[in-house]
Amino acid sequence: MVLLAAAVCNRQGKAIISRQFVEMTRSRIEGLLAAFPKLMGTGKQHTFVETESVRYVYQPLEKLFVLLITTKASNILEDLETLRLFAKVLPEYCRNMEESEIVDQAFSLIFAFDEVVALGYRENVNLAQIRTFTEMDSHEEKVFQAVRQTQEKEARDQMKKKAKEIQQRNREMSKSGRSGGFGTGGGFGGSSYRNDSSTPVIDFGSSSDAPKPAYSKPSKPSAPSGPSRALKLGSKKKDVDTFVGQLQSEGEKVVDSSSKSLPTTTTSTPAINQESVHIAVEEKISLSAGRDGGLQNMEIHGLMRMKINDDNASKIKVSVTNNDNKGIQLQTHPNVDKKMFVQSSVITSKNPDKPFPTKQEIGVLKWRFQTQDEALMPLSINCWPNDNGEVNIEYELGNDGLELEDVRINIPCPSGVGAPVINECDGEYQFDSHKKVLVWSLPFIDSTNKLGSLEFCINGHPDDFFPITVTFISKKSFCDIRINDVQHIDSGAPEKFSSEVLFMVDKYEIV
Repeated sequence: MVLLAAAVCNRQGKAIISRQFVEMTRSRIEGLLAAFPKLMGTGKQHTFVETESVRYVYQPLEKLFVLLITTKASNILEDLETLRLFAKVLPEYCRNMEESEIVDQAFSLIFAFDEVVALGYRENVNLAQIRTFTEMDSHEEKVFQAVRQTQEKEARDQMKKKAKEIQQRNREMSKSGRSGGFGTGGGFGGSSYRNDSSTPVIDFGSSSDAPKPAYSKPSKPSAPSGPSRALKLGSKKKDVDTFVGQLQSEGEKVVDSSSKSLPTTTTSTPAINQESVHIAVEEKISLSAGRDGGLQNMEIHGLMRMKINDDNASKIKVSVTNNDNKGIQLQTHPNVDKKMFVQSSVITSKNPDKPFPTKQEIGVLKWRFQTQDEALMPLSINCWPNDNGEVNIEYELGNDGLELEDVRINIPCPSGVGAPVINECDGEYQFDSHKKVLVWSLPFIDSTNKLGSLEFCINGHPDDFFPITVTFISKKSFCDIRINDVQHIDSGAPEKFSSEVLFMVDKYEIV
């Protein structure tokens, strides 16, 4: 095939971007593109049209056209295959198929077009290879950057050494000047202010390094000047900034902790408002499944904890509903009346005269469930890596009653081949270049979006994409154990209670 030009134009034939692969004047290409809308017929199913000299092969793309201009002797099947590749390249750089978006990414698109076609002939490349070629990752550049960073570090070490020498010299000068005067070197406790030469001096912003006498009043700190400025040459902030900049250049997200007004530690979500009786249900799942299907092992551990915040609510009974039909194994605390729980699903103290302890969390019920039935998996993951570099992954919610939040599916990627090229994605994705992991994120999965898929391209062996790990949380119990009500034992009056349920992942992997 001989490809004359590749372009993206609007419905009126106006060129948004155009790349000519043979010698062609601007007036010639503009005339060909302007004639294209007039040649298209209505009601035709094929996507090519011919004139006496050239052939137009096109594909509608929302309000635009992806257009190839070839010779009439070109192979139409190869033309269509090349057109499909061009149509896949556009969404990689433009999220919205709008004229303004394409104009903004014009240079990136032209570079990608040059990787597809060279001198009018199609190159044997795929999307992943195009992405790698356009990144222009250079090993020599990395070596140069590493050498330069080493030189900068050596220069900083020299500055630290010089700053330390200046600091020590100034300290000795201040000591010698103080010993000749009256009333400063002697007196009670005068020797306690003397600093050994090996002890570092902390600069609090004072104008002199000389320590103040014990009887002097504290003065307002003044702006540092003179020798105190030399101490800044050995500041660690520059080292930190250089290291942070290196991490950010590699794609890592680094939180700036220099601002004192923002907290630097991760804070947990505040607990819900607790009533007189608060009951918490927590379940953890440990699951291991095969990449070719089949559940190797799934185990659920559950625990119900109770906290009594009011001393008057220590003598209570809790009515529980067990809607589980999977055959979980329940076990009550030794101080809970087991017979009462088996007969009527009520949790109460074994000794009526001994109430529950207050102001502390106590475990009253725990359960365990283990199975190898694949149909009971909360979330099944199916991964299909192909030899041509395409990887298809899909998820399916196993139980329509579950609602999974903050779902993260972590897919390992091979190293040394660049970032994956995403073709389709339900949800959001992020590639961790440091850990070589593609993170597929879905904020919420329930019966309305129980199916989803992700498709990407990257060179690698099928074993490179395993094991796949999954994390999520849910505010619904997997074993479906619910709290009905809480009553006072003596009066039978209902007690106000609050409850929370948390179903989370301990280990969830597809190996």
